[in-house]
Amino acid sequence: MTRKIIIDTDPGQDDAIAILLALASPELEVIGITTVAGNVPLNLTTKNALKILEVANKTEIPVFAGCDAPLKRKLVTAEHVHGATGLNGIALPEPKIAAQDQHGVDFIIQVLRENEAGTITLCPLGPLTNIASAMQQAPEIISKIKEIILMGGAYFEVGNITPAAEFNIYVDPEAADIVMRSGVKITMIPLDVTHQVLTTNKRISRLKNLGNKTGEIVASWVDFFERFDEEKYGSDGAPLHDPCVIAYLIKPELFWGRQINVQIETQSELTRGMSVADYWGVTDKQECPRNVKFLRNANANGFYELLFERLKKLP
Repeated sequence: MTRKIIIDTDPGQDDAIAILLALASPELEVIGITTVAGNVPLNLTTKNALKILEVANKTEIPVFAGCDAPLKRKLVTAEHVHGATGLNGIALPEPKIAAQDQHGVDFIIQVLRENEAGTITLCPLGPLTNIASAMQQAPEIISKIKEIILMGGAYFEVGNITPAAEFNIYVDPEAADIVMRSGVKITMIPLDVTHQVLTTNKRISRLKNLGNKTGEIVASWVDFFERFDEEKYGSDGAPLHDPCVIAYLIKPELFWGRQINVQIETQSELTRGMSVADYWGVTDKQECPRNVKFLRNANANGFYELLFERLKKLP
């Protein structure tokens, strides 16, 4: 039985790889892609989503442009990581397909209203603006969400855009706060996990030699953005953040963590967007319920074997 998912995303090379992994996995049915401003502005994240579908030859999947700014903040972007287009690397042609006219938030609300409760999983790969907006506009959909599996936050690795915060949460902390308080089943894949799945030279070489165009394209994306992370962290390779969301859906046994309380800092400018993760259970359980499955570790070799196996199936 396939699992129906909506991918909410701000592509981004690692978002792109996550989308390709989902499209190559028969266990998943991608019923739509909603885009949000994040890594780059909304017009570019939407264009990038369309390009990714054309790479995979999955142009029947609809794309819906969502929110172009955070709920209460000015947009912060990450061209310094992803390049001016958000998808720098090998040059891809302008997309021939177009986004739908419907707003991404309206699409999320419609799908959840029309489908049986507990059948739709939301997979946010960027700031949580679209998800929080849907919850605010149509609170009745909250109880219908099967699960939210998101890439965002950090505890042991702390932050990558500020000393205290991970980028996706930092961009729209108010949205993240709404989602964390929603009562929906949430699995959070933080930097603590993604920094364990590094794109080593050997792994990039395997991508280049998958024998298809997709492998070459993905390798070029990784080549581009890993330079930033290698210089920043002094690591042998860069983290592949967003594909961990899809890998967890397909093979949850590759990851492990625990059910904890997570709250988002929205008031302090010093720690804006910090994921306050009570990993050691020191807060009062009644006042601070264990609202998130917070992943801590990953099987990096297993993750990459899955990625290679699936991407090889694409054009």
